[in-house]
Amino acid sequence: MKIIILGAGRVGSSVAESLVSEANDITVIDTDPARVAELQERYDLRGLVGSATLPSMLKEAGADDADLLIAVTASDETNLVACKIAADVFNVPTRIARVRNVELQEHPELTGEKGFRVNHIIWPEQSVTDYLLKLIEFPEALQVLEFADGKASLIAVRAVAGGPLVSHPIADLRKHIPNIDTRIVAIFRNDRAIQCEGQTMIEPGDEVFFLAASEHIRTVMAELRRIDKPVKRIMIAGGGNIGLRLARALDTREGIHRGSGFNIKIIEFNKRRCEHLASQLSSQVLVLNGDATDEDLLADEGVAETDLFCALTNDDENNIMSALLAKRLGARRTIALINRKSYGDLMQGGQIDIAISPSHATLSALLKHVRRGDVVAAHSLRRGAAEALEIIAHGDAKSSRVIGRRIEDIDLPKGATIGAIVRGTGPDARVLIAHHDTVIEPEDHLIVFVARKKMIPRVEKLFQVGVGFF
Repeated sequence: MKIIILGAGRVGSSVAESLVSEANDITVIDTDPARVAELQERYDLRGLVGSATLPSMLKEAGADDADLLIAVTASDETNLVACKIAADVFNVPTRIARVRNVELQEHPELTGEKGFRVNHIIWPEQSVTDYLLKLIEFPEALQVLEFADGKASLIAVRAVAGGPLVSHPIADLRKHIPNIDTRIVAIFRNDRAIQCEGQTMIEPGDEVFFLAASEHIRTVMAELRRIDKPVKRIMIAGGGNIGLRLARALDTREGIHRGSGFNIKIIEFNKRRCEHLASQLSSQVLVLNGDATDEDLLADEGVAETDLFCALTNDDENNIMSALLAKRLGARRTIALINRKSYGDLMQGGQIDIAISPSHATLSALLKHVRRGDVVAAHSLRRGAAEALEIIAHGDAKSSRVIGRRIEDIDLPKGATIGAIVRGTGPDARVLIAHHDTVIEPEDHLIVFVARKKMIPRVEKLFQVGVGFF
């Protein structure tokens, strides 16, 4: 696939890193020569220095025959105008833009075919907020991903000593919960994927990924660790776009969380921003003007009784320091927004429970539009090292490499696992946990876990329909 990426910042770099290993022809455009040079040095791609809104620059990048344009510069205006030029001048078939301006969400006509002609818009702050909301709903989880309109879920959990299944083989899961079907699709131990077989032992500290019908995930989680009490008291460090979105979603006057009774405090350094926050939220949300790394402030505001401390400022170091401080002062669980991958890898799983990378949250929203085949959803896992896909199986036994075959007979690359199948549509849809003798049927939604991203092209090829189907 021929792909043009506009912007060589954190998101653009993450997208390039994710796609360059999959035999794509990638060109990156940025106005910063140093960024472009760094990407060219690290990856096998082409870099151009210049403005992404110039038709001449897009032409030099190969827009005449490009398959996909991904506009992820720091400027909404640049991203939107570039998509318009790519459509009107070069007829690029798929155009994706990252947009931060929340007002544009209320006016889709401006970004659609009659406006800037963007096929798919990525709202980065909303992606991170959705991620956070799932972690608040399931406080024991490291990551919560939904498939098939929420009917099936993939959960990552840190196994802890004392969990019923911990220090036991995977096969014992069936004995512990005989009436619930689930599948452990991957275990990472010391950052390395290990083989998941019936006799594989689950050890304390393992990062365990399992698939189940969404209604059963709490029961399965209880086998791997003690279920924590629900999150009620939340302290948010940073009242920027993400902090405000999260507080709004949790505010008792809002949507699905109405009446949930959250106790929310926001700490924001900028006084004028505090006034804006107070005007946007109900009186039940306490807005504090101060420094989230101030030990006395955190102690005075009861961080020791806080269920969840979320460090969501724009500064990685402040987020790390405030989260570490909150944990030391007694916060039950801490989450930090960390842009730099090296920082995130260093801090996750230590005193900071979860490190969230905004660029990888955005990447997950992008992936389903990039993947070949009929991909309904795609999620980046483990800070970009792994991926989970929901793929629809089309064709018949003659034209497809998967339909009409038992799972044990499908030529999956090592490290790729079909974990679950969603069969049927609407209210009649059923979640089937995949077993070795499960037979794939036409239009099944297959949830595939891929432990290493370099396997993605082989998985995509497996689901391509032969010419005979058409």
